[in-house]
Amino acid sequence: MISSENGTHIARRSLLAGVAGSMGVAALPATAAQATPKEVAPMRRYPSNRSDLSPYGLADTGSDLWPREDNSFILPLELRARDKERGRVWIRDTYVNCFVVNGFPLYVATGTTRVPGLEAAAPWNDGIFVWVSRSLRGPWRLVDTTGIRPSAERGKVWSPEFADENRPGCTVVAEWQEYWHDERFGKRGQAWAPEVHHFRGRWYIVACMGDHSRKVGSFMLVSEGGLEGPYRLVEGNLNKPFGDTVARGTEFIEPGAYHHIDGSLYTEGGDAWLVLHNDLYARFRDDMEDILPPTNLPEFQQTPYSPEPYLEGAYMFKYGGKYYLLHAAWNRTSTNPDGSTRHAYDPPGPGRVQYQYDAIVAVSDNLEGPYSQRWTAGVGIGHNNFFTDRNGQPWATFFRNPNFGYWSHPSRIADAAVPGVVRLEWTGPDGNRLYVQRRNRNRMIGD
Repeated sequence: MISSENGTHIARRSLLAGVAGSMGVAALPATAAQATPKEVAPMRRYPSNRSDLSPYGLADTGSDLWPREDNSFILPLELRARDKERGRVWIRDTYVNCFVVNGFPLYVATGTTRVPGLEAAAPWNDGIFVWVSRSLRGPWRLVDTTGIRPSAERGKVWSPEFADENRPGCTVVAEWQEYWHDERFGKRGQAWAPEVHHFRGRWYIVACMGDHSRKVGSFMLVSEGGLEGPYRLVEGNLNKPFGDTVARGTEFIEPGAYHHIDGSLYTEGGDAWLVLHNDLYARFRDDMEDILPPTNLPEFQQTPYSPEPYLEGAYMFKYGGKYYLLHAAWNRTSTNPDGSTRHAYDPPGPGRVQYQYDAIVAVSDNLEGPYSQRWTAGVGIGHNNFFTDRNGQPWATFFRNPNFGYWSHPSRIADAAVPGVVRLEWTGPDGNRLYVQRRNRNRMIGD
């Protein structure tokens, strides 16, 4: 997660003097700070908040909240062999962050990817890839992992394939994370929604074993070297994902195997928290090897919808001294009594059709809450993260969900599952909202 109070603002002139540094991860120092400003620069005028829709829970579908050519672009990530035919990296749950390394910005990108021959990241994929760049616009290169695994695919920092690297006192892949087989799906097991973080001089990756895994839920890796690894599993995940089991999952998931998914890391000062779906959070132990408490986790104080739908992709972001709690929610269409179309964050039901996978956000003065009513921050940008670039400008990621809804249509599917970023705008210390940058605000710049 981003802690926007902890970074260092870098002047553009000093940046330009050093952006030609090596992209090799071996050049990374042992410590880094997140590239976010200590203070949000004051503005003379702020955009206004959008009008709240009534009743609470309706989805804002305004065209200004969509990523467009004037406020967004697709990251030119270095292609792997599997990407050459498409000409673009296929990715879900796009994650981007920016850190300061030796006084200069280092951007990282990752997400959920698929293997050649499969249309989705299921029933198995081959782990976690990481890209790096000195600029949001690129060039983006796969992180150099050749020094660790010379014969393996470049950029792959963790995979169930690495189970043979386990040794006493260092578990790279736990038994519950290994590939397995059944008659229905064949090979099974995949990693979802990874995030890369730097905290107290160490690199961490938080990710989730997906629905086809032996156990489903969130876990954390810590690097024994630089950003490229090698990574090992933290102690709290040697036998299971974080937190308790939950009574959810498709019929092919074994009872008791489903834990809280989409784990994320938020840091502020010297403290760190795990953020999970289903409204949960937990503070990490000082050694970062497990959470406190390991079960019966506390809940954020939120303002839920009525009824509350299933939410995913929980993420914490601090900006302007406020805490922003993000979720991904399906905007479903249905028909009002007068025949008009209703757009709302409703649970599934008869006559309700998935339309867009949105990012909804609430704001609070405190990490634990209470949080305001939620609003639509961006249409179709769900399961994403917010981050600030080297100049302190806030951005969001997006990927366009290829499985259901608007972007699954045959006429649009080629533009789905992409590593997208969209510029955000802040409505100031009185409005305290973040939205996709609306039209006619400011000309978009790269970073």
